[in-house]
Order: sequence, then structure tokens, then C-alpha cells
Amino acid sequence: MAIEIAWSVGVEASGDRIMTSEMIVDLADAVAPRGGSASGIGTTAYGATFLVYAEDREKAVGKARDFFHAAVAKTGLPKWEITRVEAESEEDLVETEPGLP
Repeated sequence: MAIEIAWSVGVEASGDRIMTSEMIVDLADAVAPRGGSASGIGTTAYGATFLVYAEDREKAVGKARDFFHAAVAKTGLPKWEITRVEAESEEDLVETEPGLP
């Protein structure tokens, strides 16, 4: 069994409607139990970033997508398709920090 590491995974869904602050606050409330943060006020997209623990990037993205879909289902947001996913591991962050060995 591989060791799980921390991943920061951002998930975004885009559509044809401007997101209001109330809509994104609803999303923030829905992602908070999973330690997530929400974004998208004033744009035609909404998103969330989660800290997840997984063995690899694929599993981290899968967990974050599941968390995202569950959170969106608790809100009145339109059910748009995911258009962007970004994942960065704790190892990625350490390698890119200037001044660290």
C-alpha cells in the first residue's frame, strides 16, 4: 500500500451565468465541512479548492471531484460540467519553494 500525501486540488465548473456573492457563499458553506474554499463571485464559473490525502494525483483528483459534486448538490447552483482541475502535491510545493534544499 502506497503512502498518502497531501494534495491541493482546485475544481472549477463554467457556464453561462454570472455568479453572485450569495451563490458562492452557499458553495463555501457546502465545501467547508471538507476543508474547502470557494471562488467565482462575479464570473461565469464557480470553483472550490480542497486539501485531500491520496496516493497519487489521479486519486486526489477523483476525491476532490466527488467532494465538489456533493457540495454543489447541496446548493442551488446550476449543474455545470467541470471545465478545469488543478492538483499540486506537498512534494510539488517543496520542490518549487525558492531557497529550500
